This record gives sequence, structure tokens and C-alpha cells, in this order.
Amino acid sequence: MTTSAHGTAPFGRALCAMITPFTEEGALDLDGAQLLADRLVSEGCDGLVLSGTTGESPTTTDAEKSALVRAVRAAVGDRARVVAGVGTADTRHTVELALEAEKAGADGLLVVTPYYSRPPQDAVEAHFREIADASGLPIALYDIPGRTGTRIEPDTMIRLADHPRIVAVKDCAYDLLGTQKVLSRTELAYYTGCDEYILAMRAIGGSGYISTVANVAPRPLRAILDAFDAGVTADAARLQQRAVPLIELMMSAGLPGTVTAKAVLNTLGLPAGPVRPPLRPAGREAVDGLLAAYEEFVSAG
Repeated sequence: MTTSAHGTAPFGRALCAMITPFTEEGALDLDGAQLLADRLVSEGCDGLVLSGTTGESPTTTDAEKSALVRAVRAAVGDRARVVAGVGTADTRHTVELALEAEKAGADGLLVVTPYYSRPPQDAVEAHFREIADASGLPIALYDIPGRTGTRIEPDTMIRLADHPRIVAVKDCAYDLLGTQKVLSRTELAYYTGCDEYILAMRAIGGSGYISTVANVAPRPLRAILDAFDAGVTADAARLQQRAVPLIELMMSAGLPGTVTAKAVLNTLGLPAGPVRPPLRPAGREAVDGLLAAYEEFVSAG
């Protein structure tokens, strides 16, 4: 387990929410996934999260999810932690995916709040406990109410922290007060899933990030954490601010992060391929804007 200046970082500090590469025909591209995973780790990622939101988990099969874990595990070896997204709207299905990910070689699990059915907090808690009881892997809870329709309330997080295998949170709730409440009362490792909060999360005691933007710019994002941890906070702030145009275009300009990340990667000749329907590829104007913001970000001194 990695130790940071602000406590434990069970899955590392700089994690990429990795896209799932497909061939031009739309099949799973395991060779491309291995090439991309190797590049991301070589460029500063110490963890890779597979089959999350950015990994198009709603449109990949259970078999594809397991094959992806095996392929990426083989590519990165022990150079990075591999975290498998296994969350679904069905507790039994989530347990099945968790056990398969464990067999496939994952180091941990990312489990999103059950969506669509909008369970109350006692049911949310029971869901996470059942999954944590079923698998031997450490779990990161994924709190993203904007997509699931249900928050993992801070008090629920605090209760869940007593489970020995619930060790972390991917935080996309946009509630820094609630985050600080949990941080002050538990040992949970907090990872921001919102790239604009990389520095803010680290400054209040978070462990790091699980980033979509890291698919295209892993090293410059890692530099934000490195500068802060070295005590050069002014440089950290400058680096975070420099990332804003790319973050905004990739994450807040009306297109899903999966679409924008694949658009940049494809333009750069890196493994990505098409998105699966119902997602659609970015248009030419959007791609040009993304590429300009990317080039400005990565070339800045």
C-alpha cells in the first residue's frame, strides 16, 4: 500500500480512468489496450481504472471486462495497480463481476452506486457491504450522483468505512464540505474523479485522482501532485490552472469524456478506436478545438 503525505493511497496517487480501445469494427482491442496501458504507466500513472464510466462499461460484456483486466494486468505487471469497475444496478450481477475481476488479476474494485432504481441509503449501504463481503479485494466506492441519481451520503460513507475492504472513494459529488466531513472522521482514501479538483482534493487531505484527462496528458497532470507534495504550492496552482482549458473542453463542453478522450487519442495515432452506440464520435470542429487545447497544455513549460 502506497503512503502519501496525507495518509494512505491504496491504489496509488495518479490514476487514469482508462478508455476501452475498440477496433474499427467495434470489437474489443486487447492489443491496443495493452499498448495504451503501457504508455500511461510509463508516463506517470501508478494506477489504471478499467471499465468505469470512461471505459464504456454499460456497453461492454462481462467477458470483455474480464479479458480487459487480464490483458492490462499482463501489460503493466506490478508497475501499477489495476482497479476493475464492476458496479451495476443489480447487486447479484455486481458480485459476479467482482469475483470475475478478482480471478482475472485485479488489485481492487471500483463500485458505483446502484443507478436507476434510486435505492434509499440503507439499501445503498447493504449493497456495498454485500459486495465487500463477497470478494477479497479492496473496494473504492464511486459516488457520482449526477449519473446514478443517488448520492452516497457522508453519514453512509462513515458507516461503510468500518468494513475492512472498503478503503477508498472516487468522489464526483461536487460537495467539498461533505468530503471533508468524511475525511475528518474516517481513514478512507479520497480520489477526485473531477480533474478540476486535483489540487483542491490533495490540499484537503485526499490521496490523488482518477482522471479521464490523464488518458491524453498523464505526465502534466501528475506534475500537479508532484509539485504540491514537494511543497511548491505556487507551481501546483499554476499547473492546475494551465490544465483548465483542456479539462473544460474534455469534460464540460457537452460531450462525454469518453468521446473527447478517444477523439484526441485517435488524432494522435494512439489506441482508442470508435465509441459504442449510443455514444457518437466528436465532430470535426470539436476535435480541432480539443487538439489545440491539448497541444497548448502539453507544450507549456
